[in-house]
Amino acid sequence: MSRKYMPLEIEEKWQRYWEETGTFKVTEDPAKKKYYLLEMFPYPSGKIHIGHVRNYTIGDVVARYKRMEGYNVLHPMGWDSFGMPAENAAIERGIHPSIWTNENIAHMRMQLKRMGFSYDWDREVSTCEPEYYRWEQLFFLWMFEKGLVYKKTSSVNWCPRCETVLANEQVEAGLCWRCSSEVKEKVLDQWFFRITAYIDELLEGCDRLTGWPERVLTMQRNWIGKSFGCEVSFPMADGPGEIKVFTTRQDTLFGATFMLIAAEHPLVMELVKGKALEKEALAFAEEVKKQDKLMRTSDYYEKQGLFLDCYCLNPLTGWKMPIFATNFVLADYGTGCVMAVPTHDQRDFEFAEKFNLRKVVVISPPGKTLDPETMTEAYVEEGILINSGPFDGMENLKALDAIADYLISLGKGKRTVQYRLRDWGISRQRYWGAPIPMVNCPKCGTVPVPESDLPIVLPRDVDFSGEGGSPLARHPDFLNTACPACGGPARRESDTMDTFVESSWYFERYCCPHFDQKPGIKREQVDYWMPVDQYIGGIEHAILHLLYARFYTKMLRDFGLVGVDEPFTNLLTQGMVCKETTRCPEHGYLFPEEVTEGRCTHCGAGVIVGKTEKMSKSLKNVVDPDYLIRQYGADTARMFCLFAAPPEKDLEWSDQGVEGSFRFIGRTWRIVMDYLDDLQGIAPFSGGEELEGDLRSLRRKTHQTIQKVREDMGERFHFNTAISAIMELVNTLYSTPRPSREDRKALAVVRETIEAIVVLLAPIVPHLTEELWQMLGHQGVCLADTPLPVYDPAVAARDEMTIVIQVNGKVRGRIAVAPDEREDRIQALAMADEKVSRFIEGKTVIKQVYVPKKLLNIVVKG
Repeated sequence: MSRKYMPLEIEEKWQRYWEETGTFKVTEDPAKKKYYLLEMFPYPSGKIHIGHVRNYTIGDVVARYKRMEGYNVLHPMGWDSFGMPAENAAIERGIHPSIWTNENIAHMRMQLKRMGFSYDWDREVSTCEPEYYRWEQLFFLWMFEKGLVYKKTSSVNWCPRCETVLANEQVEAGLCWRCSSEVKEKVLDQWFFRITAYIDELLEGCDRLTGWPERVLTMQRNWIGKSFGCEVSFPMADGPGEIKVFTTRQDTLFGATFMLIAAEHPLVMELVKGKALEKEALAFAEEVKKQDKLMRTSDYYEKQGLFLDCYCLNPLTGWKMPIFATNFVLADYGTGCVMAVPTHDQRDFEFAEKFNLRKVVVISPPGKTLDPETMTEAYVEEGILINSGPFDGMENLKALDAIADYLISLGKGKRTVQYRLRDWGISRQRYWGAPIPMVNCPKCGTVPVPESDLPIVLPRDVDFSGEGGSPLARHPDFLNTACPACGGPARRESDTMDTFVESSWYFERYCCPHFDQKPGIKREQVDYWMPVDQYIGGIEHAILHLLYARFYTKMLRDFGLVGVDEPFTNLLTQGMVCKETTRCPEHGYLFPEEVTEGRCTHCGAGVIVGKTEKMSKSLKNVVDPDYLIRQYGADTARMFCLFAAPPEKDLEWSDQGVEGSFRFIGRTWRIVMDYLDDLQGIAPFSGGEELEGDLRSLRRKTHQTIQKVREDMGERFHFNTAISAIMELVNTLYSTPRPSREDRKALAVVRETIEAIVVLLAPIVPHLTEELWQMLGHQGVCLADTPLPVYDPAVAARDEMTIVIQVNGKVRGRIAVAPDEREDRIQALAMADEKVSRFIEGKTVIKQVYVPKKLLNIVVKG
């Protein structure tokens, strides 16, 4: 091969080699330590984006690094291939979703291979294949038998554009997470997974996930939302019935003066039935349903309400409490009804001010008196109970238990625990999903299909009109069947499962992807690989996917299929990739290729450079990975993604940064080529001989770099600082005087340095380094299987120099520092030195004069 660096040629060569030799194919080996590295698998949209490149590059570096550390590394890839986009494509293009999906998979697979990722492609799975979802259907049947799946009529989130139900977690700011359409409410028969059966275990497990970001754990704890409190009964004032309220603040019950009910709560329509305001209440409920749930509960959102012309009674004071429908109470949290204490809750205070409602202070600051008529805001701190009957004078928090006991003794309340988390609605009214293996019989009711009938396969001859919900509901050959119980005519369930079901167990299937016997999971293989040692993916999956995956693993554990409680030991949530936007006054946002020398290629107008934002197609601030690879090569793309920012931080795109990464790779290539002939027949220096001067410095820098890289990459995933250290070593090698060809000892030191550079860079830029490794004489030895270099602590130890410390020109001490120690650090060490500090204590430091590598004079007065 030419000694010119030709990235495309080199990369194609080594990708072909890895594939032909099965370099990254892996099997269970009890004699080796295992390491399961997994990035969240992609939806096959047709093209990878820079976010994919960054995510998968981070994972690939860790996988390759662990392999070189001696681990048996499982690093698989597959496709989350069910979902609405494929169905929409079928409608738009007139092709079957499987054709669109599989074409996209083929293209994206090619792109991922072009990046040189070290996947075991023999373990590839695609969730839309019957070989995958048949086991999911089997698990569904087992869950049904155990009472972990059930069907009920409920009010659900409905996306009118996708024409399907959404789980609460799939509604973002009142919009569909997939298409951003406004979500409506609809009453339907739905299938649910009883995730709440594991609610306490899911919550308590958060405390043991020490390898997860605290931000993610906090989000999961908040979403589960466990609260301890009381359920209090408020009898209706003018007739039978009562309103039940869950509260964690029973200490404020004596100050409850009105009742609030979520506008969309069914109780609202019961209370206004037959009244003149029935239509008004219905219109108000419809208006509130359109409001974003998170915004409704925020402190600054406008408080809306409608008096329902009825009252309930405070069970402790007997006061008549007016009942309002409101927008800042949610129907699906607690009981959907809230006792309002305006003096001690800011939202209640604002509502009371707006509607001129009674306010009674029941918690007083120690030593102070509050007047409800002059209060400008609610008092929400701790204090002493007043106007609270037998509990006057008690600290409010200490009164919580006492008032709970009092309610229980009166038969007006009970202690209880509430959770925010609700069971997982998994029914979707669409075609491109796993069919639910149930049959509806007019005689027998809902009946599970026999296990022997699995998989229930999606029919191919389906009409995709884009109207009227799921095409399965209009497909007679699929729909009409015989009841498994009585043999009579019956109808199949036409709903399919939420795609988050597929992604809740794919990591277990990777352990045994070809196991085709019941139950689809081979326990010995799963027990060897699970749990996933390092999982990598976006923070946007903190609640949806990660919570479901934890639930599903616990369920499979209880079925005896897996031996772990949690699926992921460590979690890394990588940052986003961001880039400035460019916009033409006439043509709007422009793709990078539509801008030349600051002007729009369409009309020649000067473009407006906007702020840096997350890359998105709508803003057109995206970079095509294929273009990047063609222009610079995959190794450059990989290095830039790792060097530009730590993995957990957002990466700001920089064309100059890409160029810089390319230049460094070329520089590394050139210095190896410069020394290649001289190093023939020279073994790396291994010690045993004294080194001096530049050679000693070069070797020390080499071992320091090995130490730094192993710490940064192996322990902290600080790839950017590891790369920086390697760059410094390359610079040191360039600045070291070149030895003569006869100086074999010096060349041995150079070879040790060059080989260290190549091996340390191997996980980051694998194509370049494989090529250099071979050219250095390691034919037949794959660098991916080469152990990482080991540093010698004695060699890596930095030399020390002595700095004399003077105070006003008189020697007061000496400190030992590294030869390259910074001046500000030397000053700090001098000021902290015990001997020196006696002479500057109580005095003012005027200035510090540093003579490099010799002395520091501290000038003081006073």
